[in-house]
Amino acid sequence: MNTQSIYNGLDYTTKEINRNFKIKVNGIVNGKKVNVLVGVSGLIKIVGDIKLVNRLLKRAFNCYGDKEVCKLRRGVKITFYYQ
Repeated sequence: MNTQSIYNGLDYTTKEINRNFKIKVNGIVNGKKVNVLVGVSGLIKIVGDIKLVNRLLKRAFNCYGDKEVCKLRRGVKITFYYQ
């Protein structure tokens, strides 16, 4: 049985992330335009790097505004909305 998970190496729990944020992804992913709300697994699949996801989450948790916007060089904008 495969016990590896896409969440290995994540600094925050998925419960903690989903409780505090709505995560919206806007831009071009795999050649298609997207403008959707995603969960933690969707964020990890779109970004593709757990270290980058941890940096984005750290930035979002340290922000004091209503939202935190992170723009990646590949044309994807990730917005963390506080609930």
